[in-house]
Amino acid sequence: MEIKKRVAIQGIRASFHEEAAFKFFGEDIETIECNSFKQTFQKLEQQEADFVVMAIENSIAGSLLPNYTLLREYNFPVIGEVYLPIQLHLMALPGVKFEDIKTVTSHPIAIRQCNDFLDEFPHLKVVESSDTAACAKKIKEEQLTDTVAIANTLAAKLYGLEILERRIESNKKNYTRFLILTDKQTEVENFNKASLCFQVTNDAGSLVKVLNILAELDINMSKVQSMPVLGRRNEYNFYVDIEWNDTKNYEDAIRRIVKHTINFSIMGEYVKNDKV
Repeated sequence: MEIKKRVAIQGIRASFHEEAAFKFFGEDIETIECNSFKQTFQKLEQQEADFVVMAIENSIAGSLLPNYTLLREYNFPVIGEVYLPIQLHLMALPGVKFEDIKTVTSHPIAIRQCNDFLDEFPHLKVVESSDTAACAKKIKEEQLTDTVAIANTLAAKLYGLEILERRIESNKKNYTRFLILTDKQTEVENFNKASLCFQVTNDAGSLVKVLNILAELDINMSKVQSMPVLGRRNEYNFYVDIEWNDTKNYEDAIRRIVKHTINFSIMGEYVKNDKV
């Protein structure tokens, strides 16, 4: 009998993190629920999980900056990525009518993403929570007949709720990118994307030199994120995602970039996956 992969997520079952885990690994996994992103890394460190699935950016809310710090701090390799469309629905206990509703509850980012819909019903009290799926679970457990949750279809299915309104998010092209991390020795075949982290020297134009190397070798920089180095004035870590068609060009680029950077590390090499 095959042992199930243990996947640590921030949040509870049926959250968007579990949906992303299902998309990458399939549904036959053991989900390890965690209260924070830091706790997911601790579970991996303590061998209580085999993988972490962690959101890193959202097309509307932007980058999740504290998660870049965790990547650097724990240094677990990135072995994959998932892009998940964020589709938000209004759900309640079976039989509850829209006119019975007094309270709407969800994660603050999900609430923000549904403002256009919520503005049409100013009488509804909006309550923020730590997790979209947790709101659905609470409605089920406490049999709340005057409350609706904003969450995904997975939450409605798991907690036996009825969807009253579908796709209430304001922007229908909303997606979140998740990274897959592990502490296991994992060989990723045919990788064509990498996540790098480095600082540049104080020499004039050192960052430009790095960018020029990528341009010369026909390597696409799909993401750049800078974060201040803690306690160092005017010093920054650069987190860069790059993609390529020719592996030799990538190898050449790495050899050349190292000469213009400080604390250079490859955080992960993996297969590009931008299917939403």
